[in-house]
Amino acid sequence: MTIEPAEHRILVVDDEIDLQSIFKRFLELEGFVCDVASSGEEALERLEEGVFSLMVTDINMPGMSGIELLRTSQENYPDLAVIMATGVDDRQVAVRALEMGAYAYVIKPVGRNELIINVVNGLRRRYLEMAHRRQQEELEALVRIRTRKLEEARRELAASGEETVLRLAKAAEFRDNETAQHTVRMSQYCALIARGLGLEKERCELIRLASQLHDVGKLGIPDAILLKPGRLTREEFSIMKEHAAFGYRILADSRAPVLRIGAIIARGHHEKFDGSGYPDGLKGEEIPLEARIAAVADVFDALTSRRVYKEAMPVFRAVEILRAERGQHFDPHLLDLFLGRMDEVNTIREQFKDLPDAVSGTLQKTSS
Repeated sequence: MTIEPAEHRILVVDDEIDLQSIFKRFLELEGFVCDVASSGEEALERLEEGVFSLMVTDINMPGMSGIELLRTSQENYPDLAVIMATGVDDRQVAVRALEMGAYAYVIKPVGRNELIINVVNGLRRRYLEMAHRRQQEELEALVRIRTRKLEEARRELAASGEETVLRLAKAAEFRDNETAQHTVRMSQYCALIARGLGLEKERCELIRLASQLHDVGKLGIPDAILLKPGRLTREEFSIMKEHAAFGYRILADSRAPVLRIGAIIARGHHEKFDGSGYPDGLKGEEIPLEARIAAVADVFDALTSRRVYKEAMPVFRAVEILRAERGQHFDPHLLDLFLGRMDEVNTIREQFKDLPDAVSGTLQKTSS
């Protein structure tokens, strides 16, 4: 880069008037615009009045020293290049001044060439540092913009993923005449248990969303069986149980984490802790955690929800039934976590209660 002297205003600070005049003349002969000040206090007044590119200041002055002036100017005028000039060759002072941000440290008497070389070098360094700072600011601004766009995209993706889950869940509800609130309540109970386990917030949210797909496999069950008002025959129930495997096949190949977890829940939410469930007869912790969580939530909501053939069971009675199945149908630890949070459970039931005329299909189809 080429330094154009006429574009730069220089401030010379020295309590010796003769040195002021000499430095001012040297600089003006090179084409620089030059002002002078006789003290640190006066220099700050000049800096406040106008824009300077560089300041040449003595160190030992009455009142504010050159070191104090350097510190103050660095704080208030970060784009100001500063050259320290002194009649005392003190290495410690020189190191201190340079560490504080001075661009150069020269010993008086200073010849014209030495002064101009240091001024030009100082202005060149100032230009490079300002350019670097602008580049950093532009880069940081770009990062902020891209981060904001990525966050917006992430939110949109999360929203679209949740919408996909809700639409799949709704499709299954339409087939089975279940209320949407059953799915919502059940998913909220799952999240409640997951939080009780101390799982990470993101995983709890994935379980909440994915659990809404627990019955998506009912899309593959014939209407004659799915919508049958009475008890199913042994053969019909065997077909009905296939909905767990159907749900897994619908969801398992997805790259979306929420659908992959949905596949695990769909396949495993009818497994029982003692190994007597279906479709795989898994036992204990062989059953995926998400499926064990869903089993507790699904059965509780089925028991306490109104169906075509029955009224909703009182909560205390449903709790008795769940306790009787502790260690058999349900994971004991997960069941205890759930039953230990009945105040929160009842809040969810009230918040997402069914409409007065909302009823759904038979219990043996949804939780057998």
